[in-house]
Amino acid sequence: MKKIIRARKKPAGISPGSLIYTGDKKSQEISVSLIQYSENIFEEKTFKTVEDIFPLIKNDELTWVNVKGLSNVDALEKVGNQFGIHPLTIEDILNTEQRPKVEDFDNYLFIVARIFFISENELKSEQVSLILKENILVTFIEYDTDLFKEILARLKSGKGKIRKSGSDYLAYACIDAVVDSYFFLLEKLGETIEILEDQVITSPQNKNIHRIHNLRSEMILLRKSIWPLREVISVLQRRDSPLIKKSTEIYLRDVYDHTIQIIETIESLRDIVSGMLDTYLSSLSNRMNEIMKVLTIISTLFIPLTFLVGVYGMNFKNMPELNIGWIYPWGFWIFSFTLITGMLFYFKKKKWF
Repeated sequence: MKKIIRARKKPAGISPGSLIYTGDKKSQEISVSLIQYSENIFEEKTFKTVEDIFPLIKNDELTWVNVKGLSNVDALEKVGNQFGIHPLTIEDILNTEQRPKVEDFDNYLFIVARIFFISENELKSEQVSLILKENILVTFIEYDTDLFKEILARLKSGKGKIRKSGSDYLAYACIDAVVDSYFFLLEKLGETIEILEDQVITSPQNKNIHRIHNLRSEMILLRKSIWPLREVISVLQRRDSPLIKKSTEIYLRDVYDHTIQIIETIESLRDIVSGMLDTYLSSLSNRMNEIMKVLTIISTLFIPLTFLVGVYGMNFKNMPELNIGWIYPWGFWIFSFTLITGMLFYFKKKKWF
């Protein structure tokens, strides 16, 4: 079963702003992508150290810094110093079990979201952090995922309005990519639930009950992430921040509607999974009833035969019909088969089987 409440990896009592990475210690080394673009220009460069990007940042061009891998605490601290990010924000980025939220600082917005993906038949999650500044967007992701692949493709092609808009529209595009990932995930989970539902009805097994409990836990985890993400988007479209233009608010409303659809889908799937437990128990009960019906019919058929065998098995010297030669093969067995056939015909007529 999935752990809904995870163990706290950060020591208690340490001072605020202490930079400790709480994610997977085996995560990849840091990789930094610098994307600079305007309506007519697009440049993308990738570096292994964060120091290499600092001299290349231009104030007159829109800049997107995408940091992959969070295990290098010193590198993230340098990024924070370069872009004027508060130490508490860097601490939250390194603490990869954050709840989706948005925080408004003096010169930037800090946004946290979570994405989920299926790896080795197991639901896993990843934290995505965004720092929105004037003409600059800094994103932090834990692993080398393809979450922003489509956004990069749109930037390269120059199609749409993404190059013509500011960093706030780019932040919207990243949030939209996070929300869209839920649709693909729920589609896969829906297919899994349909297959499991058929298995529960046709051939209920012990492994089904374990999968049902796992799916219930996964639905709870998804719900715990999408509900606060909905509030994040709602706050962004209501907040009177100079970093978010009026023209971007309508797109945020569209993403908000998508989160409502996802929540409704999660609730529906959760109800189906909860109902599957009752279906599983009903299927087991029906299966047991069928088995008991067959055994009862067999037992009932043998009751008169047992009586006959008991009567003719008594050790009396003067037993009637003992001197009749054909009484055993013709009398006893024909009578027995006729009795069983008559009982089966009666049971069938009564629709007992």
